[in-house]
Amino acid sequence: MDNNIEKRIQSLRDRLTYLVEIFAGKHKDNADLLEEKLTAFAARVRTGTVEDPYAELATVEDLFNYVERRLEGSITPMDKVRIVRHSQRICLRDILENVYDNFTEVGGQDEHSLDPSMLIARAVITRRRGKKVYTQSVMVIGQEKGHGAEFRNGGSVKPWGNAKAQQYMRVAETEGIPVHTYIFTPGSFPIEDYPGAAQQIARNIYCMAGLRVPVIAVISEGGSGGAEAIGLADKRLMLSHGYYSVISPEGAAAIEGRIKAGQRATPELIESCATNLKMTAQDNLKFGYIDRVVQEPPLGARPWHFDFFRNLRQEVLRATDEVVISTRTMPGLKGLALARVRKPDANLDEMYTRWGLTSAAKDRLRERRQQKFLRLSRQAARDRRPFFTKMAVATWDWVTKPWVSFKYDFYRKHQRRIRTFVEEVENEWEVFKGRLLAPWRKLTRKLPSTKVENSKVKELTALSTWSDDGRRSRWNYISPRYKADRAITCPNSAAYGCLDLWGPDLFAEFAGVCSHCGYHFPMEPEWYVKNVFDLGSVFEFNSEIEAGNPLEFPNFSDRVLDAQKKTGAKSGCITFEARIDNTKMVVAMLMGTFRGGSVGAAEGYKFVEAAQRAAKKRYPFLAYVHGTAGIRIQEGTHGVIQMPRCTVAVRRYIESGGLYMVLYDTNSFAGPVASFLGCSPYQFAVRSSNIGFAGPGVIKETTGMDIPPKYHRSYRALSRGHIQGIWDRREVRANLKQALLTIGGRNLYYR
Repeated sequence: MDNNIEKRIQSLRDRLTYLVEIFAGKHKDNADLLEEKLTAFAARVRTGTVEDPYAELATVEDLFNYVERRLEGSITPMDKVRIVRHSQRICLRDILENVYDNFTEVGGQDEHSLDPSMLIARAVITRRRGKKVYTQSVMVIGQEKGHGAEFRNGGSVKPWGNAKAQQYMRVAETEGIPVHTYIFTPGSFPIEDYPGAAQQIARNIYCMAGLRVPVIAVISEGGSGGAEAIGLADKRLMLSHGYYSVISPEGAAAIEGRIKAGQRATPELIESCATNLKMTAQDNLKFGYIDRVVQEPPLGARPWHFDFFRNLRQEVLRATDEVVISTRTMPGLKGLALARVRKPDANLDEMYTRWGLTSAAKDRLRERRQQKFLRLSRQAARDRRPFFTKMAVATWDWVTKPWVSFKYDFYRKHQRRIRTFVEEVENEWEVFKGRLLAPWRKLTRKLPSTKVENSKVKELTALSTWSDDGRRSRWNYISPRYKADRAITCPNSAAYGCLDLWGPDLFAEFAGVCSHCGYHFPMEPEWYVKNVFDLGSVFEFNSEIEAGNPLEFPNFSDRVLDAQKKTGAKSGCITFEARIDNTKMVVAMLMGTFRGGSVGAAEGYKFVEAAQRAAKKRYPFLAYVHGTAGIRIQEGTHGVIQMPRCTVAVRRYIESGGLYMVLYDTNSFAGPVASFLGCSPYQFAVRSSNIGFAGPGVIKETTGMDIPPKYHRSYRALSRGHIQGIWDRREVRANLKQALLTIGGRNLYYR
């Protein structure tokens, strides 16, 4: 048999295997037909009974192409998940070899690398303008799955791999070259070893929010936090057969079906969850979370689809050119350039656009990126505020903006000079007033006077009264559990020999803290609101923004209503202004009692509004995490987009000179910790709390590892450098007051 024919037959066998596996037993008649035709042709070639083997082979290949095109229309979301997971799927190395003209790997080269799952390369693209040739450099960063290579860990990146990606994003910023990221990951590897999965993803997102070079992201398999670690970009492209989701369909099915350990969800439930999560490229384009869909060949791109690579190259060049051109200030020229680049038939290899940016253009680039993410997902939250209320708030913001700008940007900046001038004027006035009134004072001194006892003098000379001292309880709020008239055993009693605690004492006087070992029993969020802040100082805002069911996930609306009735809150995030010893601050509280404190579109909306309110008023901003189970899976990408969105709001607040602090309590996991919470420079935890990227069950399921006891305890997080301190619940108010006095940015109103 001709060697070339044998290779082409093997290629067809691979295509047949691929077709059977991605459809998981569906369309068996088509697969059987292809196998029958291929087997018969191969047998005839071996026996030498084919007159023109190349012509007949072309006929078989045409049949394969026809069947693939016909089956393309019947692909389901779960089929697309199997496509991106398949070992024949294109990988980042294929893209480097076929999209870029040359490259040098600087990270993730082989199994001896720091983390082979994260591949980093310095690549070049050659373009022409007439006869002149231009070479443009880019930094390519992405997860590398390989074609089934085990040492690549399936594209699941460890914390140090994400740290390497952050390092080379900074290198690209220093060198002034664009960053192209390619997302091929089911999710990050959930381990807490330094720098920690959650904390490092948070650092990556925070870094990307402020990069001053163009960033283009291409999504093939976008799994939650692993995708967001390199996904905050000026332009986000998505391959037509890819998926972008908050969780895998199997994970969603396990939660929805309440599957116990060792059990598996049914294929029908997994298929249903894949559809309900709205994870496809078309869904995300509709939501506005990606900018463009890159069309793939039927049944998905594979390494031998060279036309696809040419198309991908054009799309990446077009996206980069658009980002650069959008930073220009001359509207006419910018419009002409954008129209030229956006023509579908334009050959961008023959159209050179310089990617260098001035300092002012870099600032505009970063501002456009941040504003883009701040606008996302607002439509997915239920904003029950009346139209006139919204208009009044917007008008008030517009009216007060000049005064706020004058007060903080001008007056505060020149405050010392103004105060000195005012004091000198007051001193001169006092001297003038003294001379003017001197004759009158001489006259009044000679007149008889009646002694009237000054109230201040009376207060200082009279005996003190102690009638009110010690008569009032130490706490403004007591947990309803104090009514439990029974003994309660501390969870640490076996280890430390703690004595049983009487319920009324434990939940009233002791504030839920074991008097022997200091273990902190979980308390209601109301305990903190009423005992930490000044009595009567709490003013809630944006309470009309409600959690909803933007994906119309089956039965989820009823669950949200149940949570609202149970807690009395409209969403899992409560935002309010409060005072601690008359120091004003803005607080965003994630309530563990509302759907586990999970974050969706409404919670993200309120958090962003709170950060912007704190920035405008120059107040400190506290994120109190009573508990969070992560991103709300039933909202799909409406939830996961809150990770970069809220992080952008936090970065803008911090860079405006504010003080952003995070206080963890009970259990805090997953997306929020891996983004807008984990990026705070001041993170503290209440004793006995748990902090991490994934819970023990998820770690066991995804990695097969058994984690040590108390792996996520706050003192472990402190030893790993994820938090900066551990506080006793009874000292939270005092510690917050101390923090407000000693740390914080230059722009706080009381600085």
